[in-house]
Formats: sequence, structure tokens, C-alpha cells
Amino acid sequence: MADPSSYRPKPGEIPDTPGVYRFRDEHRRVIYVGKAKSLRQRLANYFQDLAGLHPRTRSMVTTAASVEWTVVSTEVEALQLEYSWIKEFDPRFNVKYRDDKSYPYLAVTMNEEYPRVQVMRGHKKKGVRYFGPYAHAWAIRDTVDLLLRVFPVRTCSAGVFKNAARTGRPCLLGYIGKCSAPCVDRVTADEHRELAEEFCDFMTGRTSTYIRRLERQMTEAAEEMEYERAARLRDDIGALKKAMEKNAVVLADATDADLIAVAEDELEAAVQIFHVRGGRVRGQRGWVTDKVEEITTGALVEHALQQLYGEETGDAVPKEVLVPALPDPVEPVQEWLAGRRGSNVSLRIPQRGDKKALMETVQRNAQQALVLHKTKRASDLTTRSRALEEIADALDLDGAPLRIECYDISHLQGDDVVASMVVFEDGLARKSEYRRFQIKGFAGQDDVRSMHEVITRRFRRYLAEKEKTGEWTDGAGPGADDTPLTGTDALTGTQPPAGPDALTRTPDGPGAPGDDAPDVLTASGAPVASGGLTEEDGRPRKFAYPPQLVVVDGGAPQVAAARRALDELGIDDIAVCGLAKRLEEVWVPGDDDPIVLPRTSEGLYLLQRVRDEAHRFAITYQRAKRSKRFRSSPLDDVPGLGDTRKQALLKHFGSLKKLRAATIDQICEVPGIGRKTAETIAVALARSAPAAPAVNTATGEIMEEEPGTMGSGGEPVAAGAPDERRGQET
Repeated sequence: MADPSSYRPKPGEIPDTPGVYRFRDEHRRVIYVGKAKSLRQRLANYFQDLAGLHPRTRSMVTTAASVEWTVVSTEVEALQLEYSWIKEFDPRFNVKYRDDKSYPYLAVTMNEEYPRVQVMRGHKKKGVRYFGPYAHAWAIRDTVDLLLRVFPVRTCSAGVFKNAARTGRPCLLGYIGKCSAPCVDRVTADEHRELAEEFCDFMTGRTSTYIRRLERQMTEAAEEMEYERAARLRDDIGALKKAMEKNAVVLADATDADLIAVAEDELEAAVQIFHVRGGRVRGQRGWVTDKVEEITTGALVEHALQQLYGEETGDAVPKEVLVPALPDPVEPVQEWLAGRRGSNVSLRIPQRGDKKALMETVQRNAQQALVLHKTKRASDLTTRSRALEEIADALDLDGAPLRIECYDISHLQGDDVVASMVVFEDGLARKSEYRRFQIKGFAGQDDVRSMHEVITRRFRRYLAEKEKTGEWTDGAGPGADDTPLTGTDALTGTQPPAGPDALTRTPDGPGAPGDDAPDVLTASGAPVASGGLTEEDGRPRKFAYPPQLVVVDGGAPQVAAARRALDELGIDDIAVCGLAKRLEEVWVPGDDDPIVLPRTSEGLYLLQRVRDEAHRFAITYQRAKRSKRFRSSPLDDVPGLGDTRKQALLKHFGSLKKLRAATIDQICEVPGIGRKTAETIAVALARSAPAAPAVNTATGEIMEEEPGTMGSGGEPVAAGAPDERRGQET
């Protein structure tokens, strides 16, 4: 590991001008390339105290052994030189987008005497017109098959073309009218090239011109009673329209634009691009990259633009490029794009209308691509094994943590505080083992105390199970702190009454969201028999199986609370660590400094997935509880009264206040409400009626219910009730 001060340039050596810089390692390999408006200011940021640098930047400057720079005249030149050097040196610390597949293009070889239409992959060649990329090669072949009726351009290889010219017999396509057969001189080279140019014009979006021309020719043929020719032109028009229907109109006609969306997390980013030509989506492609440097969304967009248009010129660069965030500064990038195109290019963020709606679609595709990439990566057995080994090495564990449990706390401004427990076994999620908790030991917001309570409750159940199965050897035993075990803490094998301490079933496994009266189930979902064993296979209940590693979402305070909870229970054979979200640092109990895993580490990737899953599960439960609380209504206590009849009652009377004041006969007027049900409703509303009306103490005025302020279940919402749009979930 090099000391950055050993190769730091002397004061005054670095010019205060635009330029491009390169960091090299001890073997003179380029490991990072960057550009700057002011080289002096940018490079000074790399040579500050290492503790103040981002972990990824710190790793780069300690790997480097020297730095050099090149001065340029403008920021646009810096952008061009940066792109050239990244392509040339392939630096390990630069963002490098990689295609998740080799995308096929529809290519027209305009550089040949007789242009050919074909499917092409790989690097683009000079003099060849490209359209796409397409998701599948068969999509190109289907489109070409339809268009060859109208534009019979050559599609055969050079060998087939020469053989047909030698024998004087065209191929099958020449006989059925889907090739103009220039090989046997049915058309001249100039006529065939004109056909190819018309084919390219149609593919670029100028479709209406050719359809109108064919319709005019069809009408003229019909007037001249050339019905066979008119029928053929009619079929040609149908083929063109069918080809156009394969790409629905998404923007105004004649709109040429590329839409770029980015989905990212702390470790990786996925980019999706939609190519819109003539108002229709003509191609789609995507990239995924590891974030090996500290980078913003705008910088990711800038790198994507370099990758996308670095070797393109002319119409291949569209008039308009829509992005989720603008590079900083945006002017050099916009000027560079204009130089590649030869005319102005609009680079902007869509704000409203069809373009914003289409951008949301592209964003969803990017998010799905990132999820799919992570799923493929997580499902690889070799990768999972390496991740577990890296975690064991980093935390100095005796063996790989085959079972990992992760805990997270969630609340909304201190209300509805809940916690989640997710389980990963052999690097894969075991959703049937997930559990969720309600925090009951105190009120308010305190993530550290909440974490201590959750860890205590979960492992008290583990100790209770050990005692029940005869494995407990210490004299203290669970519950020695005189705290009674409630709900499933008792582990009696019977269904306990619901309460705030109930350990609920998960929506991912058995049970439904918000079900606070759990059945006692095994990992397979079977009821537990007496003695703590399952009825089917005799395995111990799931809380008798401890993890090798406990991960908490948070830093040093949350880790210390989890370790303290385990120590209080006398458990010293379970490792604890925390993952802080801001810098993805791994904290262990008792250490003042965190463990920084490499950004490309599979171990860090696994810890991040475990933490993110715990956060998702906690947020889902917290939202369900809050939603249930907001939707509660006195009508919920009426047996047999479903949502349809509740809504009918509220629609008929307008508010709960008017429904309470109604007589039984008036309630019976509502369709679907019989007398017996009306009597039950009246009794339920009478029991839930407020003791006295609210009074404004300043004016003495009786506060009336506002008919519009009702929850979705029909209850009035208090003026001070929390709004779902306010606050922040954690």
C-alpha cells in the first residue's frame, strides 16, 4: 500500500487549467483516468488526510504510485481525451459499463457496390448503416421479411451472390419477389442502391412518405383498371403498416430521441437506453457496472453518454437526449454531443407529458435489470461460497457463517416502531424463517434500545427452547431477569393470545400481513407438537437453531446494543457485526474503527443484500401497521359486515356521525342491510360513540366533524393525526 504523500506533486507544479490526469500503480499501469476544469483544485482533493477520503477513493490513491496530467484548451477537449484514454488503458478504478448481452443490430452495408441487409453484432464498421439494437435477432428477421416486399434489397452473402451471378440464376428470394436480383442484372447497381437508401429512410422513421406514395400508386392503378398491380400495392401497404405496428408510437411523430435511465445502489448501477426514432421505440439496450469509485448519478450519466456516443457521428446521435440527472457541468458534454452530431443536441431532464411518462418506463426497465443482475449473481454457488469465506476472514470467524440473521428497526417519527428479522442460509434467503416484532418495552424513537430489546427477545426464545429440549446447562435459565415471557416467548406449543409481544408470521412465509395472533409453526409450516418437535420430521423448532452471525442495520451504537443483549443472556458463541449504510462500513463490537471491505468484494455484496432485505421487510410491516391503524373503524367490529356494505353505509349517510344518529329503520333503507344487521350496527356505533363532543376552549364552540376528513374505513381522522406523506421511515 503506497503513501500518497510519497508521490504528491510539489506546490505550484500542477497548472490551474483544464486537463486530464492519470494515476498509475507501481507497475506503471494506468488505474484511474479523470478530467477536471482545474487540475490543481481536483488533484488537491486526492492528497488530503486519508481519513477524510471516501473508502473507494482511499483505495485508489493508496494503490497508485504516481500521477501525471495533460493540459488541454477546453473542457470539451478534456472530455474527448478522457474517453480516449479510458478506451485505451481500461483503468480498474473507472466506471466501466458492460453489456449484459451482445445486442444484434439491423445493418445495411452501404459501403458495398450492392448494399446488403443483415443482422450484425459486435463493433460497428465504417460505411455501414445500423438500426437498433434489438433485444432478439428474430425480431430483426421478422421486420426485414415484411419490408422486403416493398424494398427488395439483397440479403444474401457474398458467396451466394457470386454463385448466382456465375450461373445466371437468382436465389429463391429473387423468384418470389423479395429480392430485386441485382446478381442477374434485373436492376442496375444505382437502382439497387436507391432501394437500399429508401429502406434506410423507412427505418429511420420517415414512414408516412412511402405509405402515401404507395397509396397514390394503388389508386392510379385501380383507375387504370390494373387490378393485379393495385392488389400488389395494397399488400405492400399492409406489410409496411404491419412492420410499423411492431413499434407502437410513444412520442409525437418525427421525434428522434434517446432516453437514458439509471438504477443504482451503493455497489452497482444499471443503465437502460431506449432509442426513439420517428416517435417509435426502434431499439433498447442496457449496461451494468460496479461502482468502483465514488460517483453521482450525473457522473454515471456522463460515462453512459461517452460509452454510447463516443464512436458515433451524424444522425446516430439524436437531436434530443433525455436523462434522469445532468452532468456537472453540463455545457461541455452538450457541446461534445453537438460536435459528434454536427448540429445542436438538447440534453435535458423531462418534466411532464409523454416524455416523462416514457422515462418512467425506462426507469422501471433499469430497476428490473439491476434486480435481475443481482439475482443471477446471488444464485451462483461458487460466488456464494466465496462471499461466506470473505465474511469469515474479515470478521475472524472460526468458519463460514452458514446461517446469518439480520435485524432492522423501522418507524415513522417514533410511531409504530417495529423490527424485522431476516434469515439467510448458505447465502440464500429463507423467507419461511423471517420474523417481525413490535417494540413494546418503551414508547418513542430510540433505535439503540429497540435493537437491544429485539435481540434480547429473539435469543431468550432460543434459550427457552434449549431448556425445553434439555440442552440448557447453566443454572440461570431464560427469563432469570424476572421478565415474563409472553406470546410465543412461552413456546408452549399452543396458540397464544395476541398481544403486543406476539411474534407474528411473515407475509413472505405462512400467514398474512398484519396477523398479530400467530400460529406456532415450524420452518416447513407444520404445527408444533408437544415437546417442541414437529409432527412430521422431528426436527427442533426454528428458534432452537442459532445463527453463526448476527448482522444489524447500523453502526457502532447498534452493534454495541446487540452485543450487550447477548452478553446479558450469557451467549458468547454468536458473532455480531453492523453494516452502516452511508459508507458501507462493517462495524464489530469493541473496535473504534470499522472494517472496510473492497467494493468488489462478494462478502460485502452479500452483507448488503442481507441488510437491504431486512430493511425492506421492516418497512413493509411498518407500513401495514400504519395503514391498518388509519383504516380502523367502529364498523370493523360488526360481524359479517364486509367492505362493500361498509362503503354503501358511508355513501348513503355521508359520515359516521350521521350514521350514528340514524334510526334502525333508516339504516335498513341501505341496500343489503337487513333489520338484524341494522340493530347490530346501531349497538356497535353506540358503544364507540364519544363521551362528549369536542369543544373549542377559546370560543366555547362545539367542534363539528368534517364530512371530508374520513379514513378509508370511514372513521374521522383527527386533525393532529400523522399524515402518511409527512415524516420519514427508517
